Amino acid sequence: MRLRAWIVVGLLAALPVTSHARATELWSEKQAGTPPLAQVPDFAALAKQMVPAVVAINVEQKAKQARGPRGMGQQQGAPFDFFFGPFGGEVPREYRGRGLGSGFVIHKDGLILTNYHVIEEADTIEVVLDNGDGTERKLQAKVLGSAPEYDVALIQTLEKANAQVAFLGNSDTTSIGDWVMAVGNPFGLSHTVSVGIVSAKERRDIAPSGRQGLYDFIQTDAAINPGNSGGPLVNMRGEVIGINSAINAQGAGIGFAIPINMVKEMLPDLKSKGKFARSWIGIKIQPLSSELAESYGLKTPHGALVAEVVDGGPAAKAGVQAEDVVLEFDGKPVRNSSDLPLFASMAGVGKKVELKLWRKGSERRVTLTLQGFPDEEKLAANGDSGGGSELGMTVADLTPQLQRQLGVEVDEGVVVKQIEPDGAAARASLRLGDVIVGFNGKGVKTAREFAQGVRGLAAGAVIRLQVLRGNGKLFLAFRKP
Repeated sequence: MRLRAWIVVGLLAALPVTSHARATELWSEKQAGTPPLAQVPDFAALAKQMVPAVVAINVEQKAKQARGPRGMGQQQGAPFDFFFGPFGGEVPREYRGRGLGSGFVIHKDGLILTNYHVIEEADTIEVVLDNGDGTERKLQAKVLGSAPEYDVALIQTLEKANAQVAFLGNSDTTSIGDWVMAVGNPFGLSHTVSVGIVSAKERRDIAPSGRQGLYDFIQTDAAINPGNSGGPLVNMRGEVIGINSAINAQGAGIGFAIPINMVKEMLPDLKSKGKFARSWIGIKIQPLSSELAESYGLKTPHGALVAEVVDGGPAAKAGVQAEDVVLEFDGKPVRNSSDLPLFASMAGVGKKVELKLWRKGSERRVTLTLQGFPDEEKLAANGDSGGGSELGMTVADLTPQLQRQLGVEVDEGVVVKQIEPDGAAARASLRLGDVIVGFNGKGVKTAREFAQGVRGLAAGAVIRLQVLRGNGKLFLAFRKP
């Protein structure tokens, strides 16, 4: 038996070494006792600091409710209607609607930041402040300034609030993976906090709530529900790095916030002028596909393709041409077509900037001076109209480029470029890419002509449009709001 044991031991010693030490040559492990890279923050202390600076915002406004199956006999101003909109019949009637959002105090006298869509068209605004002892105060407020394109608004209480303020941080230093806390009033449940991380930054080519605009969102998985809009997104230093603005339509746990550094740029204008003075470059751009990039001799589809240059605008004066590809704006790389409008609008009126262009196989640089964004009439004269904004849409001239893009054969008309989900155009079933060729029995040639026609009608007047959609034509009729 002893001899057999020695034989077994000898055989085992002769086997190849397959120990854990040798196997771990395929991967790396940290030594035992290595301190963790991340610690769970003290969320309770953070909430205690932030909650008193966050307010609930109650608004009352004229709204429209459908006289359909859902509208008949139901309670007016149901809490979810403000966020999701009513569903039902086609004949609207006016009623006094109520809505709820959030905001946060940035000055003890009662300056409050929130979203534009929270206070949009509000007749009265009431803010509810936390006294810090379990009681609340209600104060009336007014709008000091707004920037609808960025979904930002600054309001002020009509009497001094003497409120606790939220400290503003630096959103540029925020990193993906950082802990954040969202504070607000979801579904009317006051002073609710939720935590998560920063999931992504610089989300510019989306409109998660259906509203087109100039966005540069911080994406987070901290729960942001209806009613959180306008509340702060806070870092672990107790600083506001964003204004909670939008929720994912599918409820997939994705929320978005406006970076606070962008808002800081707007605040002086919002307080002193009532609006933010956007700067303007004077070009119309389109995305650069891989095929277009290859056709222009570019290795990658990075940049914004100039589709048109507006006559008399800054770009025209600097010699920018159609089919130029903008690669850089004022030293910032333009990765895609959603970058350039944001860069240009935030740079500042009167600022000189350099553009790096790609033209006919080589790079070149031009310098231009940014102008203020044109008013509605000037913009319409240049072929892009906000005149349809009364109807909840934006239209543009039917250019040869748009003709080819849409595959339409008509030479005159205006193209529907943007539609607000709760506007008259959306309720009338207009769609993006529709070409309006007739307006109340007359032909439509330009966006300016269409804008003037809309402005010339009284509220409640019937609008009849002839629309080219795909290969067919149809008529749509509705009343001007």
